[in-house]
Amino acid sequence: MTALQTVIGALPAGFPAAVFVVLHLDPRHKSLLADLLGRHAHLVVKEAVNGARIEPSTVYIAQPDTHLLVADTHLSLTSSELVHFSRPSVDLLFESVAAAYRDRAIGVILTGSGLDGATGIRAIKERGGTTMVQDPSEASHPSMPSHAYATGCVDFKLPLDDIGPALARLVLATTAAAGGV
Repeated sequence: MTALQTVIGALPAGFPAAVFVVLHLDPRHKSLLADLLGRHAHLVVKEAVNGARIEPSTVYIAQPDTHLLVADTHLSLTSSELVHFSRPSVDLLFESVAAAYRDRAIGVILTGSGLDGATGIRAIKERGGTTMVQDPSEASHPSMPSHAYATGCVDFKLPLDDIGPALARLVLATTAAAGGV
């Protein structure tokens, strides 16, 4: 959670993109992640709701035990089978983001355990998007960023404190080049 707070907290108010977050949480407990993360963010932070319209300057948190997908301009939630023993799955989210946003997609893998995210990083890269991982050498749980990095599809391997500012620069530069949001 600290890594996520660091990245989200570095994004400026008015950030012209939506942010989608998958965290592997225990489904037996109500998630307080949106409330906790919202205390450190300059953006609106809320739990994802099926069918909700995607808005810029908003962080959408996947519900525990529910896959979060992007379908055009709306969110889609599903309880389909586990992926790499996980639901929600970073891979499924990233695959849907890659399909929806193609070369405008950005995938970031932070500290975490397991393989989840590596396939999704590859999907984003194959569609022309940009990919980042937290430097595994400083991650509390290096396996997710290590597996993603091992795909050869990672554009930036960065220290945690550099990810939020790099993400902001990348999105703001892309938005400016496109003539606005």
